[in-house]
Amino acid sequence: KAFFYQSNELMKKNPDKRFAVIRMDIYHFKTVNEFCGRQEGDKLLKYISELFQRYIGEYAVAGHLRADIFTLCTKFEDEQQLIDISKYIKKEIDSYEISCKIIPAFGICTNAGNLDISLMCDYADLALNRIKGKVFRVYEFYDTDMREKMLFEKKIENDILPALKNDCIKTYIQPKVDMRTGRIVGGEALVRWQREDGSMVYPDEFIPVIEKNGYVLDVDDYMWDKVCYYIKQLEKKGKTPVPISINVSRMHVYQEDFIDRIKKITSKYDINPKLIPLEITESAFTSEESSLYRKIKSLQDCGYRFSMDDFGSGYSSLGMLKDEHVDEVKIDKTFVDDIATDKGRILLKNVIQMIRALGIDMIAEGVETKEQADFLVNNGCIYAQGFYYYRPMPIEDFVLLLEKSGKE
Repeated sequence: KAFFYQSNELMKKNPDKRFAVIRMDIYHFKTVNEFCGRQEGDKLLKYISELFQRYIGEYAVAGHLRADIFTLCTKFEDEQQLIDISKYIKKEIDSYEISCKIIPAFGICTNAGNLDISLMCDYADLALNRIKGKVFRVYEFYDTDMREKMLFEKKIENDILPALKNDCIKTYIQPKVDMRTGRIVGGEALVRWQREDGSMVYPDEFIPVIEKNGYVLDVDDYMWDKVCYYIKQLEKKGKTPVPISINVSRMHVYQEDFIDRIKKITSKYDINPKLIPLEITESAFTSEESSLYRKIKSLQDCGYRFSMDDFGSGYSSLGMLKDEHVDEVKIDKTFVDDIATDKGRILLKNVIQMIRALGIDMIAEGVETKEQADFLVNNGCIYAQGFYYYRPMPIEDFVLLLEKSGKE
């Protein structure tokens, strides 16, 4: 409290001067206490506190707010001065003799509009958290873009559950086709958010936010229910439905009731589990593998199929392919795009051959040209989805498309 009061008073008394907050935090400080002992951890904190106190003066206030959080409110002439302070403290911490690696990060907020010190600290904290744990990033400045992003994410958090309640979350389907004939063999369910004023919130804007706050579980449940409902409607009309794969977030997979949730939704509509292949991104297979594999095997034993989405997008999952944990691999769009180069063609050709040799089904994502389609078919990959065939469409339109193709 003393730090906040003194800092606010300092800025009020000197309205003609520029002030900034430098906030420092140590990445995983708890491990210092665990590996080096609490006594050594306390000595380190005392040392850092002394570093900050060196800057206390007529126009500067320092504070040790809690645990490993240190803050300095200081007058400055230019941003380089603030960078130099951060780098100096970092250099002194690096030279401190201790058997643990210490990784400090600094968030900096300049007072551009008579901000209260507590708000400046919050903004500095936002900047700090952008780089916390990144060894090669020492400091980060708070800027208006960061604030706009924070406000946007907060709006997403506030609006997502009402959007579900008011049917503003829409289920779109991108058809999957047999490239040899153009016949629709399935689809992938994709989430879209249409606000009540008709404007769209795009998936890459809201999905990362709801994955962080857990609302992705609610959206997943909503999408699964919609897909199963429409599959059942087709069956009631005497039509033969095609499988519509549903995306399963990494957060959902690690929920204890994941298996029960999936079974409950197919039981509710009494549909064959094979009609809703479960798509999990390749990155999900790289953590807590044993738990994930047990759940996959349990659901496979009940007739569900698993598809690895974004195969080849940056994570290594060859071991998973060897152990037969998936029924299908979705070849990432980056492989398809690269057929314009000799190396790209060689790589994609061999990826297809490897998947075929392992006896795993495959489908190519992001097919946009005839050249890409021809290359894939000629090398043994016959199923695809992409703009060359169909763009994602409302699930109602997809159902009409299936009914129309069934009559032809």
